[in-house]
Amino acid sequence: MELVGSPLTATYTHPRSTPTKFLPAISTMASSYKNRVPYYPLPQSFSLPWMPSAYYKAAAMNPTLAPFSKSSQGLTPSKMLPFVSNRTNLFTWYTPDDWYRSNLTNYKESEASRHNAERLRVDTSRMIQDKYQQTKKTQLESTKNLGERVNDIEFWRSELCRELDEMMGETNALTDMKKRLERALAETEAPLQVAQECLLHREKRMGIDLVHDNVEKQLFTEVDVIRSCQERMQQCLDKAKAQLASNRVAQHELERDLVNKQAAHRIDDKCHHLRNTSDGISYYRGVERVDATISVPESWARFTDDNILCSQSERVASAKLRDNIENLLVVTANEMWRQFNGVNVAFTNRIAETADAKSKIQTHLAKTLQEIFQIKMNIEAIRKAIRDKGPPLKVAQTRLDERTRRPNVELCRDTAQLRLVNEVHEIDEMIQSLQQRLRDAEDTLQMLVRAKSVLEHDLAVKANSLFIDQEKCMGMRKTFPSTVRLVGYV
Repeated sequence: MELVGSPLTATYTHPRSTPTKFLPAISTMASSYKNRVPYYPLPQSFSLPWMPSAYYKAAAMNPTLAPFSKSSQGLTPSKMLPFVSNRTNLFTWYTPDDWYRSNLTNYKESEASRHNAERLRVDTSRMIQDKYQQTKKTQLESTKNLGERVNDIEFWRSELCRELDEMMGETNALTDMKKRLERALAETEAPLQVAQECLLHREKRMGIDLVHDNVEKQLFTEVDVIRSCQERMQQCLDKAKAQLASNRVAQHELERDLVNKQAAHRIDDKCHHLRNTSDGISYYRGVERVDATISVPESWARFTDDNILCSQSERVASAKLRDNIENLLVVTANEMWRQFNGVNVAFTNRIAETADAKSKIQTHLAKTLQEIFQIKMNIEAIRKAIRDKGPPLKVAQTRLDERTRRPNVELCRDTAQLRLVNEVHEIDEMIQSLQQRLRDAEDTLQMLVRAKSVLEHDLAVKANSLFIDQEKCMGMRKTFPSTVRLVGYV
């Protein structure tokens, strides 16, 4: 029997036997059964392989006698063959043996047909059972393969999730490290500006204090150290940005692969749980001929494995870069602090030297002022002494002048005359020596005044240098960033 669709032509396991023509020719017994409808052989199509629809149609027909068929309807009784009851006047077509043989043949053919039908039923039942078991086995294998595929997808999905979490954590850690590096790089601008301003302020020193001393050397070294640290930080910052871009590319590949895995897992899990009684199943003719696959299990697993390996290599590179940045921050902070302390020590020493020089200048200036005061007093004493020699000289010269008026022989060159002459000479020599001493004292005073001017100028220079180094430079260097800020934590 047919289960679905229109009936199809049925075939036997073994070919159908051709019925034996056991009846003699009709022409040999034409005289028999003249009141019967002539025999018409079956159409050729009836000898073809058996069709159930034709069989059921033929079996549903009700046999009728020939005289009462449609071909004899409408005939008048006079035109119909007379019903002859006397069989002695008729000739028979077949013999009893033919009749018995025909019955036996029909029995044998019926038995053979029944045997074939029974065998067909048994074979059909067995085939149905075999096909059911085969279909069930095939479906179980497909279900098993789908389950294994779901397990494979679940495994790779878990690997992708784990790797994606680790990659996101590494990306966040590298982002935080990059922010620390940016803060540390920004913190180096203030020390660099302080060092440069210190150099600019020290250019305002005057006179002899414009020396290329150790402080200036240390300040130039500090500028070079800070710029070197900035260059290394900037290089690491560029590497961090490039590494973050690589991390995001790897993360994007992982996320896209994970989305595909989730979609495939959802579809295959749905297929794995489909049953013959499930809703939504339908015929899709020709779907088995559509090959939309673009990978095989090996390339499929290798694709995800390559994504995971790429992500792992990027994570290793990112972790190594984070370690390098951490070490760089510590090294640069130590270098800048060490140079900062070196500059401060040089400033301290230079300030101490300048203060000592200033103190000595002040001492010498005080002594010079005291000496100027003393030499001025001495000059006044000399001038007073010169003035004091005027009256005695006048007296002696007046005496000599008066004695020149003595008459005649009274103009005697006596002892008094000689003494007066000697007295005038002695007083002149005294005045000349005092005047020479006065000139020497005045020259000394001029020298002292020049020394005083030099000392005062040098004192002003030292005071200016002290103000620049101690007040301006050291005042700015009190704001140098701490180590915590230099490593980017704040």
